[in-house]
Amino acid sequence: MPYEDDKIMKTNIAIFASGRGSNFIALAKAVKTGRLKKANLALLVSDNPHAPVVFKAKKLKVKTALVRPDIFSSVEAFEQRIIKHLKKNRIGLIVLAGFMRILSPRFVRAYKNRIINIHPSLLPSFRGACGIKDAFDYGVKVTGVTVHFVDDKMDHGPIIRQREIRVAEKDTLESLEEKIHKVEHKLYPEAVGLFIRRKLRIRGRKVLISNR
Repeated sequence: MPYEDDKIMKTNIAIFASGRGSNFIALAKAVKTGRLKKANLALLVSDNPHAPVVFKAKKLKVKTALVRPDIFSSVEAFEQRIIKHLKKNRIGLIVLAGFMRILSPRFVRAYKNRIINIHPSLLPSFRGACGIKDAFDYGVKVTGVTVHFVDDKMDHGPIIRQREIRVAEKDTLESLEEKIHKVEHKLYPEAVGLFIRRKLRIRGRKVLISNR
């Protein structure tokens, strides 16, 4: 069902991605179908010119900023170039979707409470780049997906949404990954919708969600 609130103007979104872009596609579909009717997918930011997500964005006619870190003398210069693109496109929300760079505290401060990330575990458990494998290898019976605001620590910011996923005895790492990705593709647009409709309030480590 589409989100409805005609009093709110569209929010320009930038998705940051380095790889396949499955969450990029999920969000793009949510915008196109009207589920995120107050969102404008204004920009893809990628650090990898060969990433499949870049070609997917081109096919969908989404504007892309390719910013390769290897051509800059410092992280600050690399991020300043990204910020230049963000300002040019009047970005109101940054959505991380498999972006394989840790944003500096300086960058996070510049877009405080306007950057969200999705992580394939129930944070604070199994932080880092291998959350699915780490949970699977640990033998957990329940794992899940977390959407959170980004702060200056890795996989640490206030949690917006979480959803549990049961790990069946017959699950392989591959089948568990598939389960998690399916949940991600539903949960991320939901969380983005809450942000765009201004339903989120941060109090310390808690994110309060308005029902109004």
